[in-house]
Formats: sequence, C-alpha cells, structure tokens
Amino acid sequence: MKIGTKAIHAGVKPDPTTGAIMTPIYQTSTYVQAAPGEHQGFEYSRTQNPTRFALQDNLAALENAKHGLVYSSGLGAIDAVMKTLRPGDEVISTDDLYGGTYRIFTKIFEPYGIKFRFVPMDDPQAVSRAMTDATKLIWVETPTNPMMNIVDIRAIVDVARQWNGVRVAVDNTFASPYLQQPMDLGADLVMHSVTKYLGGHSDVVMGALALNDDAWAEELAFIQNASGAVAGPQDCFLVLRGIKTLHVRMQRHCENGAAIAQHLARHPKVEKVYWPGFESHPGHRIAEKQMKDYGGMLSFTLKDDRQEEAFRVLSSLKYFSLAESLGGVESLAGHPASMTHASIPREHRLQVGLTDSLIRLSVGIEDVEDLCADLDQAIG
Repeated sequence: MKIGTKAIHAGVKPDPTTGAIMTPIYQTSTYVQAAPGEHQGFEYSRTQNPTRFALQDNLAALENAKHGLVYSSGLGAIDAVMKTLRPGDEVISTDDLYGGTYRIFTKIFEPYGIKFRFVPMDDPQAVSRAMTDATKLIWVETPTNPMMNIVDIRAIVDVARQWNGVRVAVDNTFASPYLQQPMDLGADLVMHSVTKYLGGHSDVVMGALALNDDAWAEELAFIQNASGAVAGPQDCFLVLRGIKTLHVRMQRHCENGAAIAQHLARHPKVEKVYWPGFESHPGHRIAEKQMKDYGGMLSFTLKDDRQEEAFRVLSSLKYFSLAESLGGVESLAGHPASMTHASIPREHRLQVGLTDSLIRLSVGIEDVEDLCADLDQAIG
C-alpha cells in the first residue's frame, strides 16, 4: 500500500455499529463492565480509547512500524522515551536541536543523572567519537530545526550498530512520513510532533512514537498509561482527519517551499537561505537519497544582521503570521533566537549559525505569488 492510500485507509475501519466511514469520537472516560474484568477490551480511557487506537494504528502504518503510541504533546512523547533510560546512561544528539528538546534533556533529565552530548551530527565520525560504553541512545533530528541541516540516518545507524544495545531515535517532524521513513533506514524509533504536519491545521497539540521492538513498545505503553500524557479522543479524531490529506498538503508545501527558497536566494537584502534543496547545501546529496522532496521549512538571514531588523521584517508580514509552531496549511514566520530556541544559550546558538537575524519560515499552501510578494514588501 502506497502512502497516499495508507493516509486515508490504514488503521481505520467503518464503525461496526453504524457503518460510519469516519472513526467516531469515543468521548468517554470509562466503559461499563458486565462483571469485574469482563469487558470489551476497554476499561478506562487513559489506558484504552478506540479513537486513539485507530490513530496509533494509522501512524504506525505511515512509518512502516508495528507499534504506534500518541501522547498529549511532542514533548510528552520525548519524555516517555527518556523515562526508559536510567541514571548514568548517555544520549548523543545534534548540536543543532529544537529548543524544547534541548530544554527537556538538560533541565529535566540531566539532573536525574542522564548525560547528554551534543555534536555536529551531519558528521557521523563526530558521533562515533562521542560514543562511550554508557551511550544508550542517539537522538537524531533531520532536517534540523531551524538550521535545516541533514543527518544521514543510515550512517548514524551504522555507528550505533558497532556498540551493543545502542538505539537510534529520529525526530521526523520536519519531514513527515510523506518525505522520509526512518524505520526503513534502520532507525529503532520515530518521534513526531503531531501538532505540525500530521495534524496540519494548527488546531491540535500532540506527539507520537512509532517503533518495531515489542518489549520497548510495551514499556512505552506502560509509561504512557502510568504517567498519563495521553492524547484525548477529540484531538485524535482531528488528526485522523488531517492525515487524510497529508500527501496532498505535503506536495504543495514542497512546491511552495522550493519557490520561496529560490526567491529569497535572489533577494538583495538576504544574506543566506538554509534549504536542503539547493545543490550548494552541504546535506543536499543525503537529502536527495533519503527524502522524497525537500519540504516546506526553511530559514534565512538578513545582510543587516541585527535582531531589530529581523523583528521589523517579522512585524511587517501580512500573509505569513508571526507565531510559534509550523506545518499548518497557513504560512508562519518565527524568530528562533527569541521564540522556539530561547532556552538555548546564545553562545551555543551562534556556534551553529543561529544568529539574531535568523528567520524561520513554515511555508503554507497559499498561492506562492502572494507569499513572495509578502516577503518582498516586508524585507523592503
């Protein structure tokens, strides 16, 4: 089954009671039992919910995985993965990491004795040099947020396989399963901020995990239930609806993203555009190999590299809305240094190129000529 068919049909069955083609919203907290322990597979909605189960099956199918789990947010999903580690374990991740992930790693789990190493992950040898006997997990983000670096997933998996018991997890949020399927490249686990492209309409906050390992999936399901960071049935319904157009939306996101990147690259006031579709991008060949297309995310810097100038541009946009998040049908613009990556120390940000004038765009599915005109009038 191809991904466009999976998006519409995988894990979804007509309602057995009415034949409704859409999965019902099972808006219930509990389920009636005929006798203690005698029920229809559902006891309490933190533990089991039919709407959530349908979404989990759908997401697993999209990532070519056996198991899917959804959480109340992307960070809730990451939190569950970190809870499978123990004090003294080490995690290696990219030095160009989403600010929320960096924050939960360093502010929440580091004080509990888990060590985190941040390396330039576009260089597999840097990852290899950082490995120790304590390393238990390599956390990959590709394309990275917001610098659009590309990590060779298969190469990182090859590094991990040289060490006993080291797993590879991939944050696939920027690419979505439409563009990239890390499980097929050897990854052990895939994480999504479902809030973004999977939901696609800026109306849901949710996270997801997909994996094949039965024992790890059972542990993560236990944590999902015991810690309680579950997604509600209304949100699961909205995501099931959003996923039905994932392939169509992503095609337009990619087309518009390419047009905007090329347009900005020609603008006299733009210093640099970060987009993996350019042949000059250092990760272009890897992206070409492991992705179907280059996505709708890009970042750019201004020649006037002042935060005040970036703020002026962002405040002048009309069709690009200044807002957190990404991956919705509408175009968004953000200032990572003061918004999504504010939790990362400035000296660390500057080392990876995240300057004070960097602007991140989530290119939506509007008419691209209107979007180009909006950027032109804002940049001046």
